[in-house]
Amino acid sequence: MKNDTITLAMTGASGAPYGFRLLQCLLEAGQNVHLLISSAAQVVINTETDHQLGGNPNEISRYLHDLYQPNPSQLTVFGKSQWMAPIASGSNASKAMVVCPCSSATLSSIARGSSTDLIERAADVILKEQRKLILVTREMPLSVIHLENMLSLAKLGVAILPASPGFYHKPEKIEDLVDFVVARILDHLTIEHNLTPPWGA
Repeated sequence: MKNDTITLAMTGASGAPYGFRLLQCLLEAGQNVHLLISSAAQVVINTETDHQLGGNPNEISRYLHDLYQPNPSQLTVFGKSQWMAPIASGSNASKAMVVCPCSSATLSSIARGSSTDLIERAADVILKEQRKLILVTREMPLSVIHLENMLSLAKLGVAILPASPGFYHKPEKIEDLVDFVVARILDHLTIEHNLTPPWGA
């Protein structure tokens, strides 16, 4: 039976608000989510947000369940070394995976198939099982190494979705810019939303 979850990984690039807003929207849309947060992402989260997640998966899970109030089984948080997690095997791969934000280091590791932690392994599984993988990169300027890694993954069907908000919807606050990027991610996941109107609407 196909795993009907979406895996969301947050890594150590700037852009933690994108990841939290995406998580909120996925849960509100009734999606089941497997969440992975790297050690570097924890540092960024502490720098960019007021969230106090705690240091282990159980503490993170309790915090996020209190914050978003999902159904008890709707959100599962895994640690980076939980190799028995379902997302570590192609026999139970998620229907899609989003890395948001995606650091250049994570991009490189996924492109090279390193699989040194659960985030990299989960992405490797998504690739080999030919499921949807979306990488929300947040880096500038881009080096030739970054571009070559992106090209390698794009050739495999990975959606490279830089966190580059538009301005044609006349944003009035930072949250509007965040929603613009999250809306595009949800579009690629074919999940309905009302964050921003489509072009020409």
